[in-house]
Amino acid sequence: MCGRYSFAIEDELIKERFGVSVRSAIYKARYNCAPSQELAIISNESPTELQFYRWGLIPFWAKDPLIGNKLINARAETISEKPSFKNAFRRRRCLVPADGIYEWKKNPTKTPYRIVLDSGAPFSMAGIWEKWVSGNGEIIHSFSIITTEPNQLIAPIHNRMPVILLPENEKMWLDSTNEAALRELLKPYPAGLMKAFPVSKLVNSPGNDTPEVIVECGT
Repeated sequence: MCGRYSFAIEDELIKERFGVSVRSAIYKARYNCAPSQELAIISNESPTELQFYRWGLIPFWAKDPLIGNKLINARAETISEKPSFKNAFRRRRCLVPADGIYEWKKNPTKTPYRIVLDSGAPFSMAGIWEKWVSGNGEIIHSFSIITTEPNQLIAPIHNRMPVILLPENEKMWLDSTNEAALRELLKPYPAGLMKAFPVSKLVNSPGNDTPEVIVECGT
């Protein structure tokens, strides 16, 4: 499961790394991104623009938008089969930009860990998105992050990790119509290119969206 991450980098770096325009009036640094929030994504529909969708996929056929609270992640192993995800996987994919993710190690105190690229660079997680329209015409755009089995770094911390795409595969993820080739991208990111460290339990509360939550601390 991926239930929390951060995306707190400067506008210019976002433009340079992801090749998208950033509306400064909307974008702000987020240190503790959580489900149900409106968060930055890059969709295959608008690949040159940073957009803001709700985290928690609401399938277009859903009767109640609250179903999104249960669909923050989609398992890579079954994404092309599950009714909630298969249509979005085929037609509506996105990049979810981030600079770190959080997972909780199941020890007596449930220690939160921050996991980043060893280079410190921002990255993108593979996602899918949907457009849901209510009976009275309300429109909600939402997304889910795809997860896979953990690599050797994350396995001692958690049994799942988000699919982090190599930069050279991001365009393919957005553009390709070859489902077999797309499934090949849904693999664990190389452990040797990542690092993990414990952080403050401040991250436990989504209300703590401040730089303090990303600082390494002792266990």
